[in-house]
Amino acid sequence: MTNLAVIYYSATGTLDAMARRCAQAGEKAGAEVRLRRVVENAPREPVTSNPRWQRHVEEVAGEPTATADDIVWADAVLVGTPTRYGNVASQLKAFLDSLGPQWQQGLLADKAYGAFTASSTAHGGQETTLLTLFNTICHFGGILVPPGYTDQVKFTEGNPYGVSHVSGPDSDEPLGEPQLQALDHLTERVLGVAGKLSRAA
Repeated sequence: MTNLAVIYYSATGTLDAMARRCAQAGEKAGAEVRLRRVVENAPREPVTSNPRWQRHVEEVAGEPTATADDIVWADAVLVGTPTRYGNVASQLKAFLDSLGPQWQQGLLADKAYGAFTASSTAHGGQETTLLTLFNTICHFGGILVPPGYTDQVKFTEGNPYGVSHVSGPDSDEPLGEPQLQALDHLTERVLGVAGKLSRAA
């Protein structure tokens, strides 16, 4: 059985919905799945000033948060972050930056990694966010598994680097069928590569 870790940060719930879809797809494919959110470390004021942000923090308060062990345990890792000025959210970056001891031991290498993101605008830096995230995975020695255009849904959803979604300026645009199918495809593809790596070991 392949171990899949879905590690993500979500402020208002869009990335949470994407991560849960990946976890469901992983379980359907027969993987052992850990769904882990990254802890919220933003100052209280910006959180409480945004009703959606505050509500989501309260909704997930009792759920497990990501630890280094979740990635060490995994054969396949899916990482999700909202775009922040075309970059990785600081909450996720802080978690990744804490993995130095595991990186030094080589415990993050030779795993299959994929990624997903969302922005509030159609040209909100989705591709640069994913490519920036890949810089860290390359330092890990991880095996990047982009979806490319390996499934017909990618010609509709459109992102060859990972999966992306435009949530809209009010962060309330639900995931459409192309995004859901693209998340399923990404999950299955990353698990497939992880399985090949395991068999080759």
